[in-house]
Amino acid sequence: MNARVTDLHYVAHAVPDLSAERQFYGETWGLTEVSEVDGKVYFAAEGSAHPFVIRLRQDDEKKTDLIGFSAATRADVDAIYAQALAAGSKSIAEPGPAQGPFGGYAARFFDPDGRALEVISETQRRDARQLKVGESIPVGLSHVVLHSPDHKGLTKWYEDVLGFKLSDWIGEFMVFLRCNPAHHRLAIMPGKPALNHVAFDVASVDEMMRGLGRLTKEGVTLSWGPGRHTAGNNTFTYYLTPNGNAVEYTSDLEECHDDWEPRTYEMRPDITDQWGTGRIIMGNVPHVTLDADKGLWRIPA
Repeated sequence: MNARVTDLHYVAHAVPDLSAERQFYGETWGLTEVSEVDGKVYFAAEGSAHPFVIRLRQDDEKKTDLIGFSAATRADVDAIYAQALAAGSKSIAEPGPAQGPFGGYAARFFDPDGRALEVISETQRRDARQLKVGESIPVGLSHVVLHSPDHKGLTKWYEDVLGFKLSDWIGEFMVFLRCNPAHHRLAIMPGKPALNHVAFDVASVDEMMRGLGRLTKEGVTLSWGPGRHTAGNNTFTYYLTPNGNAVEYTSDLEECHDDWEPRTYEMRPDITDQWGTGRIIMGNVPHVTLDADKGLWRIPA
């Protein structure tokens, strides 16, 4: 059996307006700023043991610098890196001490679309806390959704190289992949290679709705929602950060165990929202078509 990642660890963004993005994540979205080193600002989620879940830096262009995944041991990092090279992936950094302020052992390489990935183990762990009722802030990172011009080929790559398992398909359009009991830490659908959105778990549907109320009061416009997806059964509200990065509050994500049988849902107009409430607000457009990410095939800063 191939070595596999165990969790989605972090997403690193480069943005033209660092000050606005920093204020959004730290004061509005509900993350906790934990470090600033070499122009990079790190944010943790209060309910997560990962030392950080979002990294920001200033750049003339908006781009995705890195997507980080956790591995259980440094031996797994070595094995996953070897799997990536065996699959023809281009190396960025061989396994060794991780960059950044939180220690660890890591390797970096590109996926077939040119996204820079890091697989990391042995980072400092953070004391996660139980969120109080009414806080309506992220428990932790939930999942990322990617676009790919070869979404089926990219799916196989993530299965073979990072050890993801298939949870569900929506037709042949969108695939949901897991690396732990959570129904998906990664989803992929057609399009130019880009990061569609980053989702954050909140404690319950009540906290999601409280978060919607709080964000609305703070002047953040709802992009899509509230609703409940079919694949994964999770609730959702979507927003844009000041620099145009799509983010989601989600709750109630289904869990998959050893007896899970992947399903294929029929592709139909209402498949993304079983409540039928997500597009009540005029102009809400789920999963918009994006241009190719400007960070593709670039060595991350």
